Formats: sequence, structure tokens, C-alpha cells
Amino acid sequence: MSGTPPNPSRRDYLRGGGALVVGGLLAGCSDNGSKSANGQTDTSDTGNTSSNDGGPYSVSMSPMGNVEFDGVPKSAFVIFPQYADMAVALGHGDAVNAIYVPEMSGKTMNTYYDRLDGVSFEWKDLPNALGSSLSEEQLYQLDSDVHFADPAYVSTQKNWSKSDVEKVGKNVGPWFGNFYSGTNGEPPKGYRDGYQYYGLWDMFGKVADVFQEKERYDAIKGIHDDVISTIKEKLPPKTERPTAVRVTYSDGKFYTYHLNKPGYWLADTRPLAAKDAFAEKDWGSLWGTVDYETMLEVDPDVILHLWGVSPGYYVQDMKKKIQNHPAGGKLSAIENDRFYASGMRYQGPLMNLFQLEMTAKQLYPDQFGEWPGYEKKKPYPEIPEDERLFDRTKLADIVTGK
Repeated sequence: MSGTPPNPSRRDYLRGGGALVVGGLLAGCSDNGSKSANGQTDTSDTGNTSSNDGGPYSVSMSPMGNVEFDGVPKSAFVIFPQYADMAVALGHGDAVNAIYVPEMSGKTMNTYYDRLDGVSFEWKDLPNALGSSLSEEQLYQLDSDVHFADPAYVSTQKNWSKSDVEKVGKNVGPWFGNFYSGTNGEPPKGYRDGYQYYGLWDMFGKVADVFQEKERYDAIKGIHDDVISTIKEKLPPKTERPTAVRVTYSDGKFYTYHLNKPGYWLADTRPLAAKDAFAEKDWGSLWGTVDYETMLEVDPDVILHLWGVSPGYYVQDMKKKIQNHPAGGKLSAIENDRFYASGMRYQGPLMNLFQLEMTAKQLYPDQFGEWPGYEKKKPYPEIPEDERLFDRTKLADIVTGK
């Protein structure tokens, strides 16, 4: 790539160890284990070593292998906000120095954090991690201790080569990310053998190892385990579950996403196990595109609008557009007021907890309490204490270290 600073010095603070394996945007199998690209469950030792005295340690994750750290990262480059959410959850949100579309990502994260006393994400001065394209020059300028991004994914971006990815990992800071576990999608050609798929909470555990925050991780995961247990106990029989679809509406088309397939992008819908209106559709990509007529033919009971709590996609604006269309106004979900704001697929652990609660109420109000609706530009709605799926104070205290 042109414009790379000449002769960049090797970072002494952090270094990537082991073989660096290098390898679609807006558009976990179980979250308790990982799978390789051929679908086999990974039961191997993680190879992680930890140090409680500030000495070197390593953390293992595909596709990087073992990544060596000389100390806890003080600065972290993030593309997708699940890693920023993980950093916030672990008490290291201030380390994040870039993120994908800061206003959208930051405002969405704070929509949830506003219900957690003392928790927030400062996004206003952060650069866009992607912009018109991912910039190698930007990474040298930011000089991050760690890059929470999948090198296989970065290798697919415009003007990036395997050698560019390797140079940044060697001269700036290591890569640490796994993109294709989002949908258990196929990694780039040449990087598929041995690629492992992880659930959201497995990935969170590995990021916790990077920040040396196992105690915080264990405490937050305990809350999540309780939420999942509650959901399983209260789910109605399959015959009584609604048909549903998650969509993004744009320019007269519905970009449709599965609800129950593998991958951490579905970590807020898969546990709720509604009947996916497009379950039999294989789009051969991360999403499908359907028109009004197809939506009317399927006519799901519930429509979850992805990004519905995010700027540019607020649920009220999307609903109004669909409602005013001759065909859209006939959709059962519109007529019955079951067109809801869904969250963001790029969800970390804190976002996931709120989005699980949100989706549970939207799909099963009789079991989990009515969803009060989301008001544009406002925080996540106040939920009666006896209808919450998790304790806000307990979670906030863990995150803030009280």
C-alpha cells in the first residue's frame, strides 16, 4: 500500500506470537464452545497463559493462533462494536481509539448503558475505523497496542494484502479478532483450514484474557447464564411460538436475516427460538433481499427491525415508511402493532443482555412481560423491576468495579 510510513519501528510493548494466519457489512451454534470451519467442535486446550504479576502472557484465538502480550493493552483499535462493548464490560472502555461509524455505534451502545449507573462509552472524538476504506496509514498513526479485528477479514478489504496485514501486526500491534464466527461464514480462500468458530461468550472470555479481567468476565457470564436459564424455563411450546423475521428496510426492499442459525450475530434471537419465517431460505450470503409482495406472502406475526434503536434506522421512521406503502400497511405485524425495534448484530456482552430481554418481551409478552416500545433517541425503555431479566445494579457494579 502506498503512503506507509518508512521504516516503522517494531513495537516493544506488545508483539504477535506464533504464525499469523491472514485471510459485507451492515447488511453461536451454541455459545458454549467453538467449531472449526469444517463444523467440528473444538475441544483443544486454548493455550492461554496468564500472568498476575504484570509479566508476559499469551492468549490463543483463531485465526491468529497464540498472541503474546507484554502487558495489558492501554490502547485498542476496534472495527466492530462488539469488541468495544467487551472492553467497556471489562472496565477498559477508555482504551478504544477507533470504531465503526462512531455516532451510530456509540449512540447505540449508550442507549443500553444509560440504564447502567456509571457506565458510558465516550465516542465523540473517535475516528471511523473503516471510513471509505480501512487505512493502513491510520493504523500506524493510532499506534495501538492491540487491533481487535480479524486479520482474515482485513485481508479482504480494498488495497490490503497479506503482507500489509502482517506488517501492521509486527510493527504496530497484534491482531486479535474473529469475524466469520458472526454467521459461521466461510473465511477467505486460503485461510479456511483450521479456522475456528466461537460463540459470543467464548470470544468475550478470550478478550477478557487479553485484558487480564477473568473475575469480571466470570461475574458477567454468570448473569448471562441466569438469563438463558430463565428464557429456557419460560419459553412456550413450539406450536405456540410466533413466526418472525428480522429485517433492515431500505429503499423499498427488506434485507432479511435468519433468527436461529449459528453465529454470534444471532446471539439475541437464537435463544428465543421463534419460528423463522424465512428458515428454509438459503441466500448464500449474510442476508437475503425481498420485496413487499414476498413479505406479504410470508406475512410474519412479528417483524424485528435491525438497528431500530440506532440513528438512521429508528423504528418509528422505518415503521412509518412501511405503513404508508399500499402493501406494507397490510402486513399483520404492522396492523397488530408487532413491528419492533431490534438491536445491533455487532453486539458484545452488555448489549446482548439487553437485546435478549428486549427480544423476549417482543416475541413472548405473556411469558416475559409487555415490551413498552422504544422512543426515538431515548435510552433503552424503563422496565418494571419484577419484569427485568437481569439486575441492572448488579451488572453496573461489576462493570465499574464497585
